[in-house]
Amino acid sequence: MNAPGASGAGQPEDARGAAPVREAPPVEITVCPRGPLLIRGDVELVDGDGARIDAGRSTVALCRCGASATKPFCDGSHKLTRFGRPPRDDAL
Repeated sequence: MNAPGASGAGQPEDARGAAPVREAPPVEITVCPRGPLLIRGDVELVDGDGARIDAGRSTVALCRCGASATKPFCDGSHKLTRFGRPPRDDAL
């Protein structure tokens, strides 16, 4: 039998000495210039009321421009807007 907290595979065991406990891989957030936030890893998305949002995958693109029809997810609408670009002279 292995010492408490150790398994034969070099992984720590849980408090009952059962199967190895695995650490989740780190979450990575990438800010895409003039685009979405890319979230990679095991995260839970919740809306403003605390309801869970099913992302359906481990990598998601979250809208930053506000123009997406599939918010909170990005649908590429930022490409049709001036999101992240300086205002035009004729817009003043």
